[in-house]
Formats: sequence, structure tokens, C-alpha cells
Amino acid sequence: MTDTQTASPAKESFAALLEESLAQTDSFEGTVVKGRVIAIENDMALIDVGLKSEGRVAVKEFTAPGQQPDLKPGDTVEVFIDRMEDKNGEAVLSREKARREESWTQLEKSFNDQQRVSGVIFGKVKGGFTVDLNGAVAFLPGSQVDIRPVRDISPLMGTPQPFQILKMDRSRGNIVVSRRAVLEESRAEARSELVANLKEGQVLQGVVKNITDYGAFVDLGGVDGLLHVTDIAWRRINHPTEALQIGQNVQVQVIRFNPETQRISLGMKQLEADPWEGVEAKYPVGAKFKGRVTNITDYGAFVELEPGIEGLVHVSEMSWTKKNIHPGKIVSTSQEVEIMVLDVDPVKRRISLGLKQCLENPWDGFSDRFPVGTEIEGEVKNITEFGLFVGLPGDIDGMVHLSDITWDRSGEEAIQEFKKGDMVKVKVLDVDVEKERISLGMKQLVDDPFEKSAGTVKRGDIVTTTVTQITDGGIEVSVGEGQTGFIRKSDLARDRQDQRPERFAVGEKVDAKITQIDRATRKISLSIKAKEVEDEKKAMAEFGSSDSGASLGDILGAALKKAQAGQKEDDK
Repeated sequence: MTDTQTASPAKESFAALLEESLAQTDSFEGTVVKGRVIAIENDMALIDVGLKSEGRVAVKEFTAPGQQPDLKPGDTVEVFIDRMEDKNGEAVLSREKARREESWTQLEKSFNDQQRVSGVIFGKVKGGFTVDLNGAVAFLPGSQVDIRPVRDISPLMGTPQPFQILKMDRSRGNIVVSRRAVLEESRAEARSELVANLKEGQVLQGVVKNITDYGAFVDLGGVDGLLHVTDIAWRRINHPTEALQIGQNVQVQVIRFNPETQRISLGMKQLEADPWEGVEAKYPVGAKFKGRVTNITDYGAFVELEPGIEGLVHVSEMSWTKKNIHPGKIVSTSQEVEIMVLDVDPVKRRISLGLKQCLENPWDGFSDRFPVGTEIEGEVKNITEFGLFVGLPGDIDGMVHLSDITWDRSGEEAIQEFKKGDMVKVKVLDVDVEKERISLGMKQLVDDPFEKSAGTVKRGDIVTTTVTQITDGGIEVSVGEGQTGFIRKSDLARDRQDQRPERFAVGEKVDAKITQIDRATRKISLSIKAKEVEDEKKAMAEFGSSDSGASLGDILGAALKKAQAGQKEDDK
């Protein structure tokens, strides 16, 4: 065998070994292998993985975010071979990719088995956050952080949290996780356990989840209950935010629970003593106390006597003199006032209070200072269709009725002479303290001309009157000192043909008999017919009768001559 023949098989064997070696070396790329740390230089770890050259990996890749590196020469580590060598002839290694490969394998298994995984939130990106799942980076949408919106996520960052994988794509390197799904699952488990053991009267711990105008929703650990604003405290609370805030831990009692609808009503005040127990003994009727105005309405003001006990001062019990005025113009919120207990109803939990009862009653004072018959001066405060209201001492008003303005004219006519602000003199006619009414009069300041005139005449008197007006129904006449009288048409004459008003003239003197004096209507009724009948009777009695042979004309003629003779004597 020649040398040439011996060398040829050797060359072929070397080529085969080299090709095999290169093939094995190429298969290392994209795999995870074990290596030994040779040295640490400038935050870089030099690692021997059995290739013709070592590789360098940043030390920070061997530590979790926020932790100090714990790596030293001689340590065995797993790294990912990215490329066999770079331009410097060194192997391109990655600890992060090695961990990611390990994680992906484990994560895929957890995803397929629908198992929870543990991760650390370490960064914030658009629309959510980044999560380290033991080397693999996942995306956590903002809506999947918690069951409720979280304003500050900083307490959750850097600490291990359980997550549920919603979606993953290894080829694209995408993983989407949810912390909310884990919480909801835990919440559902806790809810089932809580609802199964829930009963009325039970005392629980909870967290204020949401606040509305009518109350607060409290998270009892998987199930929510409503804490109505009226069950927060015994005292008045206008809005739940006065006593609660979102996120606050509270102790509550189950007031009502409906297993079918799973509606839970909660209370906080039920855990405290009821201040209404023995309220009648604490606040007897007629006693005076001081309280604070808590609320003002159109119909009155609520006054707090002690925390949890309020009474109502009705608008009618606020002032002796200020009527038809809004309570807000008399008292203000938070003002301290003195009040009197008027009524206590422990069953309905109501206390009626009075504000004016702690002040002097001006009506009592007025009746003492200005008894009936007293003349006083005041200002016209208001004019109505039924009279004048006059301001009196003590900030009270009295009324002059239309019928008490003047003696000689109608009230409707007389009231036209007055206007608001006029100062008038009046006489006190009556004081009703209970009804808070004072009756005044203006015409009573002078004597009644009707009484004065009516006092000089009486029913049956024959008087001389003067015709003042002629109407279809009769004539109006002036009697005595200017009093008005009326003679009806049927009383104008004895003979029917003479009962005509038009045969009289204004200013004419007429004798008539007074038939009625009505002091209530202030009217005098007269009759010429009655006077003629009376004259006839007198003449018949004095000068004879028709039975004696004298005619009625003769008798009346004789009476007429006597009357004329008497008149001449009077004229002399």
C-alpha cells in the first residue's frame, strides 16, 4: 500500500468528523444548555457552555426585578444559545431567553390545564401593565387588574400575584393575563360560603365599595349589601359621605336577607344603643331644652336634642308674629336654639317642639297694656277686601273691619280713603289671645249719630221729615239730626191712588209715623198711611162718629179747623 493510498481514507474520516461536529454545533442554536460561570467582569458573566468559545450574559438577567444579583464564578446556570458566535468570535448567550423558554413550557401546561400562575407586575405600558411570569413577559390589561377600578396600582407592583392566562401565542411571544379573573373566582367561592351561612342579626366586617345618595354598598367578602342612609347612625345624616368613605372598613349587622333574590340589608346604628328608649322621661312635655338646627324645610325645622334624637319645630310654632314666612328666615342650619317640648310619640319616634313658647307672647302683653276701650295709634300695614290691618306695639297687627270704619258711609266707600303707611287712630274693641286676634274700630272714636238721633224718637212718634230721594219703591227721608228713614210706596197714602212716589219732591216736608227702628241695620221705617189712620181715629174720638149723624167729612173738617187754629196760635 502506498502513502497516497493510506492518506486518502484519513482525509475522508476527518472531513466526516468535521461535518458531524459542525452539524452538532448548529443544532445547539435555539436551545437551552447548562454552562459554568468562569468570571464576572463589568456586570457581565463569562460562561463556558462547551463550545469553542465562551459567551457573555448581563448579570441582571440572573436576578428578578428589584432584587440584588446572587451570582459568582463556579456557579452552574442554564442559558439560551442565540448564535454560535458573533463578530468577535464569542457565543451569543441569554439567561432571559432561557428562563422564557422554561416558562413558556410551564405556562403552556398551566394554560391548557386552566391553572393559575404566579407573576410580578413590573412595568406600565399603554392600556395596561407588564407582568414577569418567571421569565416570560405577559400583558395585563388595565381592566383586568381588579374587580373594581384601581387608581393607584403601586401597592401591587413588585410583589407576587396570582394570574389567570387568558390568551397565549408562542410563535408571536404574546401572553395576556388577568388578575381580575382570579379575584372573581375567589369571590364566587367566598360568596357561596358566606350566603350559605348568612342569617339576620349576624355581625360582619365589610369594606365600603360604593356610595350613592341613598346609602352605601358594602363588600362583605364576595357579596354586597346595602347600608341605607337611615341605618348608618341614629343621628340625622343627609348624605352617606358625612359618615363613610370608599374603602373604609366597617362593622355592620344583617337586618334583612332574602335568600331568593340574595338582597342583603345592612345596618350600623343597630350595633349602638337606641337613644329613643325612655325618651318620654328624658324629654317631658312642657320642659325647655337647647338644641341644634340640623335641617330646614318648607314646613319647619328639625332640631337635634342629642345624637340620634331630633324633634320638629313646625312653622306655626316658630314665631308669635311672623306668619306665612319660610322657616329659613327665622332660624339657620347649625344654629343653637331654645325650644319647648310640646308632644312626644315614642312609637312613631316623633317629638313636636315649639320655638315661640320660649319667647314672650305679645298677645298676652298687649291685652295687659292695652285693655278693651283703649285708644291707640298705628300704621296701616295692609288693606284687604274686608278691612284694614294696623300695626300695633309688640310687632303684632289688629284689624279694623269694614263695618267699623265709619258710622255714616259704607265700608267699601270709606276704605278708599286709606293707603299703606297711613297713621290712624283706633280703639281696641276685643283681644282674643287664644286665636291671636285683635279687633279694632275707628268709628267708635266718636259717638254713634244714629243712637244719638234714635234716642230722641221712638216707635209710634209722628215726626216731620224732609224728602231726600225718590225711588220706584218709595221715598227716602231725613229724620231728626240727619238720620235716614224710608217710606215704602204702600205707606205713602191711605188711598191707593195716592201711593205714588212721583207726587213728592226732594226737599218737601212730610209728616209720617215711625213704625220701626232697626239698630242692627241702622234704619228707620216710617209711614204716612199710618199717620193718616191715626189722625182719623183721633178725630173720630174727639169730634164724634158717623152714628151721631155727622158725616166723616164734617168730622175731619172740624178736626182740620182745630188743627189750623192750633197752628196759628203756635205761629203767634
